[in-house]
Amino acid sequence: MAAVKTKPTRIVIVGGGYVGMYTALGLQSKLRSREASVTVIDPQPHMTYQPFLPEAAAGSIEPRHVVVPLRRVLKRCHVLTGRVTNIKHANKSLTVEALDGHVEQVDYDVLVVAPGSIARTLPIPGLAEQGIAVKTIGEAIFLRNHVLDRLDKAASTLDPEQRRKLLSFVVIGGGFAGIETLAELEDMTRYALRYYENLKPEDLNWVLIEATGRVMPEVSAKMGVYTVKQLEKRGIKVFLDTRVKTMEGGHFILDDGTEFDADTVIWTAGVKANPMLKNTDLPLDERGRVRCTATMQVEGVADAWAAGDCSAVPDLSRTQEDPNATCVPNAQHAVRQAKLLAKNIIAVLRGREPKQYFHKYLGSVAGLGLYKGVADVYGIKVKGVAAWFMHRSYHVSMMPTFNRKLRVLIDWTMALFLRREVVSLGQINDPKADFVRAANS
Repeated sequence: MAAVKTKPTRIVIVGGGYVGMYTALGLQSKLRSREASVTVIDPQPHMTYQPFLPEAAAGSIEPRHVVVPLRRVLKRCHVLTGRVTNIKHANKSLTVEALDGHVEQVDYDVLVVAPGSIARTLPIPGLAEQGIAVKTIGEAIFLRNHVLDRLDKAASTLDPEQRRKLLSFVVIGGGFAGIETLAELEDMTRYALRYYENLKPEDLNWVLIEATGRVMPEVSAKMGVYTVKQLEKRGIKVFLDTRVKTMEGGHFILDDGTEFDADTVIWTAGVKANPMLKNTDLPLDERGRVRCTATMQVEGVADAWAAGDCSAVPDLSRTQEDPNATCVPNAQHAVRQAKLLAKNIIAVLRGREPKQYFHKYLGSVAGLGLYKGVADVYGIKVKGVAAWFMHRSYHVSMMPTFNRKLRVLIDWTMALFLRREVVSLGQINDPKADFVRAANS
């Protein structure tokens, strides 16, 4: 007589981002009662929809509407807020450092690895001290307050050199994140200057630095050229095929000899797999990503799956031209991989074969500020307001949960009738400063 299964299969998902949350959503909607338990572990109690971070930083969307509370949407899952520090899949266990500092071991039967990626930095002098990334909602809020605070300080200083530095903003990295962040924030600062009597739009100095010869490689070269021309029409300086040698103390020296000072450095020069993966016994490729099959199963390892930015999943739409092609780290792949991943895990639990992931790249859309955008979809190239509308329509459709879709739509609708809010809440970065001064007086 076959043994009767008495305990649910323990599924642990490392990461609560696109892959983690969407996989958990798929599992909780399809698993039978007591078939399996699902635990999601992430340092943050929410999932961040990163394509909306530039608009959150520019004030077009309320920051809280860009995140999805994990406990609210994953009602049939366990959510553990903590940081996974290592995984020993041979023992089917992992170590978690909880928010209060205690460390605990979590055992599992099936593992899903989806910790995502972090900003890819370079050994540039001054980067660690000066740079601001745009990967989290906290960074987006900080960046908004920081940029607006520079305007306040520039309006109050009597030193023209200091004013020039305060009003100089540098974005390093010409991918989607860099271009959209630059365009949205430049739009915001240009609008905000109407409230500053002694500052003029020509006082602003926005700079884009890209190490390669083009921006946004995901779109056609023609659309990339169009994007650069549109940015330059707005007075934005664009440096292509250029690298930063140093930015110590906010003094920039580029490899073409250009020198200038800037008080704001926004770093969007790519991502890399979460370094936590080095503390696992899972197979990694040369870029530190988990090696996977086209079904998103970890190569040569039973009961382990991976997807998203941290994984090297074969891109079957390109393997004929490049046998080693893997899916690029973007939201388009992550969301689609997660939906299939949930189905594949359930299929294997029920003794069926998993399906291979195949998604042909459909194209890209990008916002270049309010009412401006570019789109390259199914080979059709669109510019201006139409592309901006396509950009917003696509991303609101991909935003998880009806609750968040509606909130984002309300934010956009209100923005059509009410003026943009351009107030700095700089005190949020050090809210106890006044209290400490009062206590010490």
